[in-house]
Amino acid sequence: MICNNLSINEAGHLTLGGQDTVELARRYGTPLYLMDEDRIRERCRMYKKAMREAFGAKSSPLYASKAASFKQLYRIMKEEEMGIDVVSAGEIYTAVAAQFPLERAYFHSNNKTDADVAYAIEHGIGYFVVDNREELDVIDVVAREKGIRQKILLRITPGIDPHTYAAVATGKVDSKFGSAIETGQAEEMTVLALSKENISLVGYHCHVGSQVFDSDVFLRATAIMLDFAAKMKALHGYEMEELDLGGGYGVRYLDEHPEIDIAANIFQVGIAVKAHCEALGLPMPAVRMEPGRSIVADAGMTLYNVGTVKRIPGYKNYVSVDGGMTDNPRFALYHSSYTVLLADRPESDAPKFRCSVVGRCCESGDILQEDVSLPEDVQRGEILAVLTTGAYNYSMASNYNRIPRPPVVMLRGGESYVAVKRETFEDVCANDI
Repeated sequence: MICNNLSINEAGHLTLGGQDTVELARRYGTPLYLMDEDRIRERCRMYKKAMREAFGAKSSPLYASKAASFKQLYRIMKEEEMGIDVVSAGEIYTAVAAQFPLERAYFHSNNKTDADVAYAIEHGIGYFVVDNREELDVIDVVAREKGIRQKILLRITPGIDPHTYAAVATGKVDSKFGSAIETGQAEEMTVLALSKENISLVGYHCHVGSQVFDSDVFLRATAIMLDFAAKMKALHGYEMEELDLGGGYGVRYLDEHPEIDIAANIFQVGIAVKAHCEALGLPMPAVRMEPGRSIVADAGMTLYNVGTVKRIPGYKNYVSVDGGMTDNPRFALYHSSYTVLLADRPESDAPKFRCSVVGRCCESGDILQEDVSLPEDVQRGEILAVLTTGAYNYSMASNYNRIPRPPVVMLRGGESYVAVKRETFEDVCANDI
């Protein structure tokens, strides 16, 4: 199995967090998102421990909310003493509703509206990660009106190609995010931020991409960012307190994907940061990282009911399920890989056939995965599982074709509970006039 929270029980059924997924599908219905809460907490604790040991006691991880955002996740992050990064007023609202302490929140986005900025400051956001001069000007004005000095980090583009999907590469010079060092704009932003009376520049942020399986990209980014920080100290007398290296460590979606020891990788980055700071005469900053996918992805699984099994002799086979791109659009967007199997007989020795697993939408691109090997006798009513769906599935789900979104059921200590209710047709029409 691609993750150690997966197994097969005596009934021959797939389990997640020790719980029978077939029984869960029967109890809660399908489509169904499952989330292994024990796994999420384990990953949070691993990151906290690794970062303290690698970078010092002031360093800490921030959960990247965009991977999966709902109230119970913020409650878990509060209990695990995690920070969070948020990218919209909606995520801030959700965190506030869950009583998450916003002083531990960092607000991202390349285009925060005036209303976004005012909302965040009104609710006591800890930090803005500032993308551009327009945002800087608005924060300064709103902070003055509120009588505060707002903490910020500047998002800096180090100019690194992480060799990952183009859609999730964010550290290159021509990225829509941040201010590039190479063009001189990062220095201009630093000088501008230091000139603002109602803004406190705490440090710098960078993010180079997702699905990174080693520390090379972090090592390269660290060297560039620290060199930039040393230059700003020499030229403008500014000494950063925090360095946020973003997120990006990958997870296994398929057996052939490598396993990654994230703690060991973080330790390696820590050695490099300390050595580079010493060489440049910089004090060691508090380091932040922003794991999202690597916190929740392999804690998740989506269960479906098989409907149509269509064979087109000499051409192609299709297995259709009662969900699809409405609950997981990532194949349609990125051609993302997933492991797909039957939950009620994951180790079946029946002859296999190759098929496309597709959804129920009136859309030819409604595909969950191509070239899947399933038992040839797969039939209507069986439970199909897509593994490692905890990140960017629920958070990117839609009501395309007016299909209600599935519930999120959390698994904890051998028990299960609903964290997000299944939508109804009434919910889908709730905002219609």
